[in-house]
Amino acid sequence: MSKESIEQSLKLFIVLSRAHRSINDHVNTFIAANGLNPTEFAVLELLYHKGPQPLQQIGGKILLASGSITYVVDKLEQKEYLVREACKKDRRVTFATITEKGKEFIERIFPKHEEQIDQVMNVLTEEEKATAITLLKKLGLSLN
Repeated sequence: MSKESIEQSLKLFIVLSRAHRSINDHVNTFIAANGLNPTEFAVLELLYHKGPQPLQQIGGKILLASGSITYVVDKLEQKEYLVREACKKDRRVTFATITEKGKEFIERIFPKHEEQIDQVMNVLTEEEKATAITLLKKLGLSLN
């Protein structure tokens, strides 16, 4: 490893971290303005797009510690955006299911969320986006 390689790697790490934080802060401001925190939004969006999910698997799908899932599900249940349902085949399993109110909420705000992300990413050309996707996948997959 050369000193130049190490410096370039550190610079890439810093730039990537700052970009990630800036994008997340921008998107999370919109989510907060709609009465949710980013984790609540992620759970609601997961249930909307993927259907009912076992509580035990939600954390892994949205990159959240399993201990936090109960708290987030409780908050979404209080807002009447989801319900817990016991599995008919295995009573040890409980599913989170989005309610009609939750569907209406996500259907109202998700198009604006998508549009906002598109606006943020449109500083890149389609070719640059494709290249970034390829490179970031390569980086992430190299660690698995």
